[in-house]
Parts: sequence; structure tokens; C-alpha cells
Amino acid sequence: MANRIEQAKQALDALLSEAYARAAAAGALPAGAEIHGIVEQPKDAANGDFAANHAMASAKALRLPPRKIAETLAEYLRLEGTWFSSATVAGPGFLNVRLSPRWYADVLAAVEGEGPDFGHTDDGHGERVMIEFVSANPTGPMTIGNARGGVLGDALASVLDRAGYDVWREFYVNDAGNQVELFGQSIEARYLQLIQGEDAVAFPDNGYHGDDIRALAQLLYDRDGDRWVDAPAEERRAAFVAFGLPYNIARMQRDLERYRIRFDQWFLESSLHESGYVAETVQLLIDAGLTYEKEGALWLKNTDLGADKDEVLRRANGFYTYYAVDVAYHRNKFIERGFDRVIDVWGADHHGHAVRFAATMNAPALGLEGRKLDFLIMQMVRLVRGDEVVKVSKRTGKALTLADLMDEIGVDACRFFFNAKPETHLEFDLDLAVREDSENPVYYVQYAHARICTLIAALAETGHAVPAAADVDVSVLTTEQERALLKQLAALPEEVRLAARDYDPSRINRYAIELAGCFHRFYSACRIKGVEESVLRARLKLADATRQALQNALAIIGVTAPEKM
Repeated sequence: MANRIEQAKQALDALLSEAYARAAAAGALPAGAEIHGIVEQPKDAANGDFAANHAMASAKALRLPPRKIAETLAEYLRLEGTWFSSATVAGPGFLNVRLSPRWYADVLAAVEGEGPDFGHTDDGHGERVMIEFVSANPTGPMTIGNARGGVLGDALASVLDRAGYDVWREFYVNDAGNQVELFGQSIEARYLQLIQGEDAVAFPDNGYHGDDIRALAQLLYDRDGDRWVDAPAEERRAAFVAFGLPYNIARMQRDLERYRIRFDQWFLESSLHESGYVAETVQLLIDAGLTYEKEGALWLKNTDLGADKDEVLRRANGFYTYYAVDVAYHRNKFIERGFDRVIDVWGADHHGHAVRFAATMNAPALGLEGRKLDFLIMQMVRLVRGDEVVKVSKRTGKALTLADLMDEIGVDACRFFFNAKPETHLEFDLDLAVREDSENPVYYVQYAHARICTLIAALAETGHAVPAAADVDVSVLTTEQERALLKQLAALPEEVRLAARDYDPSRINRYAIELAGCFHRFYSACRIKGVEESVLRARLKLADATRQALQNALAIIGVTAPEKM
């Protein structure tokens, strides 16, 4: 796939090596050295499209002033027929290089040739990567934290997929343990309160107070009447959990489908217990001498593995802890299912746990040498509506759920706003998300796409169809706005590569906003209708290529690209 920016950097690096070889052969520079340096895109393109520091990086080896080296390299550069048109020396020895029309033509050809695949790279070389995200307890509706984690996980998976990785999306279902027991007790209390009155039945400490629990109790009563009133408590709670969990999981699946998130697998925690895999994993740690007993509980010597504290693996009552189950689950990911890399998307409140857990997973007894476990830690979300902070407490039941949010502002705004930089706190302005002006970033980007579609349709009615890239004279695209738009177009593959490398899918949001801005500035400065035919065709092709790149960028983050607004 075409990453014209990275390819241009490599091409310039090779041309500078060739220039050095010519200069050395001519006696203009000392022979016997190899020159290396960094090629970068300067923030200000006034002096050039790329800048190379090879002269300064090679000054010590060549024992010459950097500027002298740069001037000599510029003299011996051969740029005819390349992607570059000129090279000048600046400052202490930078080589500033300008792109030629050939490079810009190749950008348009790449967008045309790759179409929906433009932006893909092959950096991952098929490495198998699992991303586990959302993994909300199925004890109630998904909250705003789940909403952010869902977008970040899905967008990261999308970025890695387009960067050449073999990606697997997984939801880990906590269908065992204390949370589920409390869930059953909460439904039980609401069910009995329906029949006996709220004052007659105490609600459990730390129970789930949400209206969804009341709704589940009502569904059970509508189906079964009072048949469970005199049933043994353990049997009643088991029946209520057996009803409530599948109901909630199905609702999660519906909400996430609407949110445009589809998982390759919903992995049940209970399967690890039923298969004996948790016990087997803990036994590996016992056999390796990494455990000890204290007050009837089994502890992991996590401090021996570099963590700041030890962890309980099995309580005195014989039940395994969440920590032990997590170790078994991650061992399953690597050993049983063969993933090369695993990425967990967790909230900021799990940061300390992530550090300790990473230490545990390095234990040689687990056999994970050469496997990579990474964490994408996301900061918290604060929802605001005007001057009011919107409450998001799940336990009290007074929460704005993911479904509520999609109803209020739409899926596109949810996905775009939540895909902010993971390590920053996010203040989500609900009023801004529904505004139809340039202050709303998702509207700004979508409007650029719709504007181009309207333009193309209007020109088609006058007989001007989008031409093929090979039939366009790119040399007529000479304005600052045209060149800036072409370079921003070309940046999509590089942005995908960097987003995958840094686990930062928010780069695609920023790319799309900048591309939309470049187009709006181009459209304001450069007429398309009523200009010379060669210019019209070139600008129309540039607009259509921008439409494709906007569509591709929005698709990566799961946002639609409307043709009309």
C-alpha cells in the first residue's frame, strides 16, 4: 500500500547517499564514510516540503563544517525524474527539499487506485493481536466509561487492522463471582418487594439500585407470578441470575451493534472455572515456588516478580480471586489461542493493577516468553450539558447509559467525541455534540465530505465527470492551498502507521479535522467552476480524492460519511 510520505523520506535518504558517493568520487568530500540522517516534514512548509539533517549528522565523520557538507551534497544531488524538484541549504546545514509534480500526481493515483483501501499499510506483517475491551459486568446497562472504552478499543482494532495486523476483538463476560451473586440478590429483593412491599424486604448492602433491576424483577413476576416466594433462597437467586444475565448480555450485544462494535468472541469467565483452567494455572505458580499461605488464603509472591505488593490467588473459603482468574484468562489468550500480542483497554482506576499484573505475567512458570501484553489506559469522562455536570453513577441507578447517549446525540457524535486521546481526561459537551456548525468537529468533517459530494454532482450535471488521475495535469495545482491539501491527503497512511505504533486512534480524528480544514481553505481560495479546463479537471480530481480520504478516515473510527447534510 502507498505511504507516499514515508516513501519520499526513504527516497530522499537514498538520493543523499548517492550524492555523497558522487561527491566522494569527485574528491569534493572525504571518501570512506557513510552518511546518515533524519528526513522530516517541517511544520512550516515555506522553506521546503522535507528537511534533512544528514550534513550535521555526518560532520564528525567527515571532519568538515555541516554547512559545507550540505552545500556539496546539494551540488551533487540528481533530482531529475524523482519526486523532488529542488534542494536548498538553510541554517547550520539543513537541506530543504521541495516536492515535484510527479509526487503529487502519484498521490492522486494512489488514492484512485486503492480507493477504500487507501490508508492501509503492512507494518504489522500479519502479527496476531487480540484487543480486549468494554468487558463490562453484565449486571446492568453500559455506562459512559464503557462507551469510551468501546470506541477506543474498536478504533484501535480498526487502526491495527489497517496497519497490517491480524486483529481479534474480544469481550470478557464476568459471569461468575461476587458481582453476579450481588446481582442475583438485588433482583431477588426487588422481586420480593413487588409481592410483599418495599418496607417488608431489606435491600442488600452495595446492591444494584438501578431501574433495570426493577425491570428484571417485573419481567420475572410477569412470567412466573409468586412461584419463587417460597423457594429456597439459593435456588431462587440462581434462577434469577440464569434469567438476568442472558437478558443483560443480549441487551449489551444489541447496544454495541447499534454502536457499530462487533466482537469476534464473547468469552465467558465461567468457562475458565468449568474447564479447570484457573486451578491449572494457579498450580503452575505453586509448583514454581511463587506462592505462600497466610491465614488460610493462597498468596502470590508478586513482589518477587517486581510488583509493589503480593496478591491473593485463592481465599480462605476456597474461591479463586479475580486476580487468579485474570492470570488464567491471559494465559489462555497466549498459550491456548496463540496470540502474539494482547492489548487490554482499561480505565485509569486500573493503572496500578495493570503494573502489578504485567509483573505477574512475566513469571517464567506461565511460559509467555516472547509474547507481548500491553495496556491502553484511558482517563475518565465528565459529561456536561451547559453548566450542568451529568451524573454517571451506575450503582445508584442515576446514570446516563450508552443507549441514552446514542438516543440523545447519535452514534456518529458518540464515536467521534469518545475517540479523544486516551491519556487525557475527556470533558464531553453534549450541547456541542449536536450543534450544526464548525465548532462541532464531527459536523465540520462530515460537512466537508457532503460539500464535496454536492460539488461533484453539480459538476456532473454540466458534463464535467471526475477524470482519471492519469488524465490530470497536476502541474497546474500550484497554490499554497492546493499543495497543502495534497500533502494532507498523502498523510493518511502515515497517520495510520503512527496511530498503530502509539496505540492512539485519536490521531485519525485529528487527521480528518485537518483534512477537512485543508479542503475548506482550498475551496474558498481556488475556484473550480468557470476556470480553464485543465485547472478545473485537476481541482475536481483533487476534491474527489479528498472525498475518498475523508470517507476512509471516518470509516476507521466508525463514523459515517454523509453525501448530503
